[in-house]
Amino acid sequence: MSTITVVRKNGYVAIAADTQTMQGWQKESAKYVVNHQKIVNVGESYLGIVGATSGKVVLRHYFSALEKSPDFSNVDAIFAEWLQLHEALKETYSIRPNEDDDDSFESSRMDVLIANSHGIFCVGARRSVQEFSRFCAEGSGEAYASGAMYALYDDRKSAEEIARAGIEAAAEFDTATGLPIISHSVKLLEN
Repeated sequence: MSTITVVRKNGYVAIAADTQTMQGWQKESAKYVVNHQKIVNVGESYLGIVGATSGKVVLRHYFSALEKSPDFSNVDAIFAEWLQLHEALKETYSIRPNEDDDDSFESSRMDVLIANSHGIFCVGARRSVQEFSRFCAEGSGEAYASGAMYALYDDRKSAEEIARAGIEAAAEFDTATGLPIISHSVKLLEN
């Protein structure tokens, strides 16, 4: 599993991720895995992926093959992009979209946090899209990360420092989250 955090504060957004992967119960740290990054750069956006390790490879391949840069500027635009992505996941990448017969919607099998100059967003596995005003965490260590970010948010720390602190807390207490941390920060557009 993974832990990804995004934070919006003082005119900046930041995204951070751990670098550990798991094969069953076997831990694979960044010390041994060269392509351990869980954050994919797509145009001017950073996408942090929680789910199967292949998700980051699929997203990088899919978005790099598009003729036009995807629009991640708001909830509706992201939702429209994800509808197209979901079709490609089924047709091109052979995803098995059904997790449970009682689910209302097919699953994309990954949760993705997005950080860019427009804000911070979360795309759920069933294509729900939410924009957050302060911070969000996804993954196996999200409860620890959220608690740490909540405790630090009103402090004098930057968006990136808070996002990294969330990952540090998750790595301390969640067995599926491991250091080192990869993070990126972006200046928000003026409104």
